[in-house]
Amino acid sequence: MVQLLIFVVYFLPIQLITIELPEWLSHLGLFILWIGLLFGIVALLQLNNKLSPFPSPVAAGKLITNGAFRISRHPIYTALIFSGFGYAVYQSSVYKILIAVLLLILFYFKSRYEEGLLSKKFSEYQNYKKRTRRFIGFP
Repeated sequence: MVQLLIFVVYFLPIQLITIELPEWLSHLGLFILWIGLLFGIVALLQLNNKLSPFPSPVAAGKLITNGAFRISRHPIYTALIFSGFGYAVYQSSVYKILIAVLLLILFYFKSRYEEGLLSKKFSEYQNYKKRTRRFIGFP
């Protein structure tokens, strides 16, 4: 529910503070947005019918450690974080950057909970956790 609320708040047309960014930085934000979207699409295709809105592992699921999951243990969260920050920079919106930070914090704690469940279900999860970051750039 909190996640949905953060998404809704992110897309509200609020302009509290805008910053003047160089054009190249704005374009970099757009590039980060597209990288995030592509990364998320790859992860969704890999999950296929094993995608669930709940953090608990799917009963008949297998641990995926290749493709997008080789780069990030939580590639969909990573994609949403990158897309959120990228779009915020593109829009030069401090408001959206702050909401993206909230999203990062939410996904950090949600992924910690999820990883506890994954560790119980998959004995190999601890080794996977040692060699793959939670999000790109975050342990």
